[in-house]
Amino acid sequence: MFPTRSSTESVSDRFDWLSVTLLLGGVLLCYYVVPLASLLFARSPHAIAGQLADPAVASAATTSLVTATASAAVATIFGLPLAYWLASADGRTETLVTAVVVLPLVLPPIVSGMVLLTLVGPETFLGEIAAANGVALTRSLVGVVLAQTFVASPFVVVTAKAAFEGVDSNLQYASRSLGKDRLTTLRRITLPLAWPGILAGITLAFARSIGEFGATVMLAYYPRTMPVQIWVSFSTRGLENAFPIAVILVGIAVAALVILTTLGRNPLAS
Repeated sequence: MFPTRSSTESVSDRFDWLSVTLLLGGVLLCYYVVPLASLLFARSPHAIAGQLADPAVASAATTSLVTATASAAVATIFGLPLAYWLASADGRTETLVTAVVVLPLVLPPIVSGMVLLTLVGPETFLGEIAAANGVALTRSLVGVVLAQTFVASPFVVVTAKAAFEGVDSNLQYASRSLGKDRLTTLRRITLPLAWPGILAGITLAFARSIGEFGATVMLAYYPRTMPVQIWVSFSTRGLENAFPIAVILVGIAVAALVILTTLGRNPLAS
């Protein structure tokens, strides 16, 4: 005997399904928040500030900030033209190129580092040429930037592509119909309207770069970045000594979220 429609409705009325979904989602939300709170409050601010005076910690923070800024700049310079082209293209070519751009996002970071070593490692063609000209592509700041750019630049391309596609094409057509060339239209119409989304992508690329570990540790163990220093501190001196840099990274992540929220956009869904 099957329940009648009225009995089914009465069962549904007994449950507040919105509250159930909120409860289930709240469990996952707590799983995000509680570990972060535990990290931030596990030690006193005074103790953490004292450890931040460690020269190794200061050096790692400086290296990460410099290389993440350089990586975000490189990703922007080369990523925006690619994003603009992808936003204007269609068909199989656009799909294939987009898939290639997204690939570094789904590769395990360690594998990304291995892939880069086969291209710019010390015994490769490019590595030998660079070394002959006094430029080391591994175990150097250049190596860190190469690793960070590989894993972080897709954020710029994908987010900027979505931002360009979100610009009203009628405004661009109107500009062209008034005699403005493509470059002028891009500079005066497209870029200003797409800029919030582009900035969101740059922010994500910076945050991803500064938190990169796997590819960086494969390509450039030295100079140490903050994630590498966290690992070294944890593996040699225990969890307590890894706290200061972890707190810095959490602060940077929060700052990135504040910027993204201020922009009022969800860059992953733009």
